Amino acid sequence: MSGTDEQKQRFGTLAIHAGQEPEPVTGAIMPPIFQTSTYVQPGLGRHKGYEYSRVQNPTREALERNVAALEGGRHGVAFSSGLAAIDAVVKLLSAGDRVVSEENTYGGTHRMFTKVLSRLGIEFTFVDSRDPDQIRDAMRPETRLVHLETPTNPMMRLCDLRTAAEIAHERDALLCVDNTFASPYNQRPLELGADIVVHSATKYLNGHSDIIGGIAVLNEDRLTEDLLFIRKSSGGVPGPMDCWLCLRGTKTLHLRMEAHNRNGTAVARFLEGHSSVEATHYPGLESHPQHELALGQMSGFTGMVSVEMGSADRAKRFVEGTRIFALAESLGGVESLIGIPALMTHASVPPDRRAALGVTDGLVRLSVGVEDVNDILEDLERALEGA
Repeated sequence: MSGTDEQKQRFGTLAIHAGQEPEPVTGAIMPPIFQTSTYVQPGLGRHKGYEYSRVQNPTREALERNVAALEGGRHGVAFSSGLAAIDAVVKLLSAGDRVVSEENTYGGTHRMFTKVLSRLGIEFTFVDSRDPDQIRDAMRPETRLVHLETPTNPMMRLCDLRTAAEIAHERDALLCVDNTFASPYNQRPLELGADIVVHSATKYLNGHSDIIGGIAVLNEDRLTEDLLFIRKSSGGVPGPMDCWLCLRGTKTLHLRMEAHNRNGTAVARFLEGHSSVEATHYPGLESHPQHELALGQMSGFTGMVSVEMGSADRAKRFVEGTRIFALAESLGGVESLIGIPALMTHASVPPDRRAALGVTDGLVRLSVGVEDVNDILEDLERALEGA
């Protein structure tokens, strides 16, 4: 498909076809796995567009084109993990520059910002991005990047992306949005003003819990060249097999997300009405304080739900009492997962910071899969009775 043709296609058609053509030699409908480190050159100083797979790989490029089309972007740059993608974005900056970040990010992002990248002379300020004024007040002449998650992990907070983009651009800063929780099926930040969108491709994009990967999507040519240079120089590239598996996953993204959205909403409504649950966090609920914003910038609310059980003991009994929900880190696979962020995904966040964010030892995060919804609800009912 040409870029013009892709712009005319709807999401499901893009998911299956964008960025790919049948293999020209055999006609194979699936892109080949180019499992190679290097490419033979016909002559000194001449090659066929490929020299070394850290720099170029056809399987990786097919994935990049596909996800870029799904996000409504022009360029994709794939990485070995979601953290590698965010790391590369921050490395667009220099020592002395500042980043304004949502405070309720994934624990690994917070750890990378505060324990690794801050040692290189880049400063980080964390704000509650639900309040645009906090973003605005944190901006300084040295601020070059605003990094957001929406919905956030695990409190399911939202940020008004249109307003955040205006604030960032007024100060000549870039807006980067981690869209992992929403997926491009439910939210497209580039259309709302973001400059860069990042994903942990491990999650909804792949959808089958069998790879680690990341990707950045953007429109600006020079910014893309800078990211490609950083990736080439730093080496955080995904292998072709992982790219091929993720590309297989994106072909069903629209089908899976419909089921995740449907099951997630059903689970959230069930948990909201259950006497054992003290609070339910899900932007698709009318009770969510930012529900109207969710309706305005999201087309679906995913399978991510967080609930407050009131104590560490009750939370432990709940997560250990499920049968369909597997006690495991990660999210976005076809299978349902459950965990306690304070002890798992956000264990690296200091306890006082977790407490301030509401990430208590009694908070449980669910990644609702695509199993039969009646079996899911029965599993949760049984586990809650035990808790």
